[in-house]
Amino acid sequence: MSEKIPQVQQLPIEWNIPDDLVARYATNMAVQRLENEFLISFFEIKPPIILGEPANIEEKLKELKSIRANCVAQIIVSVDKMPDFVRALESNLKLSKRADDKVKE
Repeated sequence: MSEKIPQVQQLPIEWNIPDDLVARYATNMAVQRLENEFLISFFEIKPPIILGEPANIEEKLKELKSIRANCVAQIIVSVDKMPDFVRALESNLKLSKRADDKVKE
C-alpha cells in the first residue's frame, strides 16, 4: 500500500514588523562567508565629540588611533537566498537613483 505524499502549498507571506522593533542606523557593514550561509553585520559609527578651539580640536583629532564601530544588527542569509537579497537591493537602488534624477531635472 502506498501512502499519499501531501502536496506542497504556496502561501502568501504576511509581512509583519513588530511595533517594538528598534530601527538602527548603519554606517558600515561586513559580510562574512560561512559554510552554508552569509553573516551580514551592520555597524554604527558615532563620531567622537571633540570641543574646543580649532587648533585644540585639530590636535585632539591627530591623537585619535581608532573610532569604534558598534554592531547594531546581524542577519544570516543562506547561500541560496543571497542572490535574491542582492537583486532586491540592486533593484531598489536603481529605483532610488531614477527618482533622484527626476528630482534634479
